[in-house]
Amino acid sequence: MKRFNHRLLMFVFIVSLIAIMLFWGFSKNNEVKALSKYGSRGDEVKQIQQKLKNWGYYNGAVDGIYGSKTLEAVKYFQRKNGLTVDGIAGDKTLAALGIRGASNSSSSSSNSNSNNVTLLSKLIYGEARGEPYTGQVAVGAVVMNRVKSNSFPNTIAGVIYQSGAFDAVSDGQINKTPDSTAKKAAQDAINGWDPSYGAIYYFNPSTATNKWIWSRPLTVVIGKHRFCK
Repeated sequence: MKRFNHRLLMFVFIVSLIAIMLFWGFSKNNEVKALSKYGSRGDEVKQIQQKLKNWGYYNGAVDGIYGSKTLEAVKYFQRKNGLTVDGIAGDKTLAALGIRGASNSSSSSSNSNSNNVTLLSKLIYGEARGEPYTGQVAVGAVVMNRVKSNSFPNTIAGVIYQSGAFDAVSDGQINKTPDSTAKKAAQDAINGWDPSYGAIYYFNPSTATNKWIWSRPLTVVIGKHRFCK
């Protein structure tokens, strides 16, 4: 009888152990990555706060706590950049902020490159459609030069969506569908062609109202745009 009870206990123990292991594996495989939102804490929240602070959307502490100030800053960023204004830092908002996860696969890397070409082509189309092809590539090159500079965000999305950086973002022109010329110009700029000669600014002298921009060293004039450092 004792032997039978011993076997029964062992059987119950093994079944329980298997059930626990199966439940753990199921939970991990079906785990959904939490979005950063009001009440969240952690390193991703710190990244969001720092980006928004650098770009003038947030003036609170970079403490990793998604409080009311962070919530309002995210909404402000979303509103200014044509995103859904829900205060949640989802995939599109994180992409616009230039925040990426560390575990990107080759497939996601390819998608990221495609997204960069699309976004840059939208900016080029919004800012420079009708300009000579070289001038369109030069506008894209300015974005790439800013990505490389320590004075600007270090991603294409970050540069483009930096507060007040480009009129096409501010007035909604970036939401227009780019043509094939703008897409080709974006790809050429990403591939390294720089007809702007290292410029990090450009402006149209017939419409510019900022006196400071005229003080920047000129690199080249293409079409209606003056490119400068």
